[in-house]
Amino acid sequence: MTLRIAEIFGPTIQGEGALIGEPTVFVRAGGCDYRCSWCDTLHAVETQYRHSWAPMETDAVWAKVHKLSGGQPLTVSLSGGNPAIQDFGPLITKGRAAGYRFACETQGSIARPWFAELDTLVLSPKPPSSGENVDWDAFDSCRAIGAGARQQVMKIVIFDETDYQWAREVHRRHSDLALYLQPGNPEVDPATPVDLQTLANRLGWLTEKAMADGWFAPRILPQLHVLIWGNKRGV
Repeated sequence: MTLRIAEIFGPTIQGEGALIGEPTVFVRAGGCDYRCSWCDTLHAVETQYRHSWAPMETDAVWAKVHKLSGGQPLTVSLSGGNPAIQDFGPLITKGRAAGYRFACETQGSIARPWFAELDTLVLSPKPPSSGENVDWDAFDSCRAIGAGARQQVMKIVIFDETDYQWAREVHRRHSDLALYLQPGNPEVDPATPVDLQTLANRLGWLTEKAMADGWFAPRILPQLHVLIWGNKRGV
């Protein structure tokens, strides 16, 4: 099985969502069916970067993960781009046999049988600010096929009031999913320093908004990796 891999890095900590702070090796797939306006991983999305994606057999990916982790079982996060474009089933089977845990984050546009083999399936539908329209039938298919995962959660990035109200409606439709919200990072250029005060202000606005509305269902989190490393790649 040949996979298109944008980068493999770690161990580092997971910066967001249900596994925030957890030691993780990241396997970032190349390719995506979305083009979000604020995408912070264009090097794994745009075809202009395709020349930098490495075609790797499953065994080679596993060997790199094993080496980076020093053979110590930890969480492997499949990200992208959209990792659901590719077949990571054999990698999950190989890694779980060695005691590793697997998480995947996807927008929920493509359902894959290997979702059921995950420890954590993170469904991250993209809000209006992304410029994309969610196919809710496809999202429901991802939910159904991923029902076998040990946990299935939802994460939504919030940039503005429209996104916030949209997230509330999405939560009403999927209220059984644990929900994680994070304020969006407006500056995604790796060469530009992150304005930490701006990020803090956005986090404060989102927190105060939810509390004032009595919306206590979501966990509201920062992007921890951005606070520590800014927009640097590979962390």
